Amino acid sequence: MRHRKRGRHLGRTSSHRKALLKNLASALFLTERDVDSDIDQNAPKVKGRIITTLQKAREVRPLVEKCITIACRSLQSQSDARQYATSASRHSDEWKRWRTSSQWQAWSQAIAPSVTARRRILQLIGDKQAVRVLFEDIAPRFEDREGGYTRILRLAKPRLGDNGTRAILELVGAHERVKQVSEKPEFEVADAAASDAEKANVE
Repeated sequence: MRHRKRGRHLGRTSSHRKALLKNLASALFLTERDVDSDIDQNAPKVKGRIITTLQKAREVRPLVEKCITIACRSLQSQSDARQYATSASRHSDEWKRWRTSSQWQAWSQAIAPSVTARRRILQLIGDKQAVRVLFEDIAPRFEDREGGYTRILRLAKPRLGDNGTRAILELVGAHERVKQVSEKPEFEVADAAASDAEKANVE
């Protein structure tokens, strides 16, 4: 019996399973990075989308949602800290003066929740580049959204080899279908104009 055993084992040990979920979450975030497809051989084909098995997608989805939620909640502290920040380059004389002033103390207090959030997500997914992409590109896009950042779409064609069910795990908003309202042709107006012209010709 599986009493009090939440989730799927996926045929792996606990350490292997945790590493798998970390890598899947990082891979999804890294598809949003800016890359040069000519230089980077591992450039993502579609931004904000990975293809995996249905079971893996269902297991990694809560981890992805949790990371995005933590990042979105820390955006306010980043915006609060900007008023105390300096534009001087690091280790310059102006930067050293700012570092010893009360402005730096205020900036440090304001930015602390954001630093804590970054460390927490780094602990969850273990990839610094993915954390940077999450905070700089993905989180601002979902700042006003209350959850539901991802969707799972089942693919009709199974995986070759073991016939496993494949699925797309993607971030919402990037691949939304746009509803186009079809315009009805104005036959009535054209018919009325034609009838008026015929009446004028008859008269």
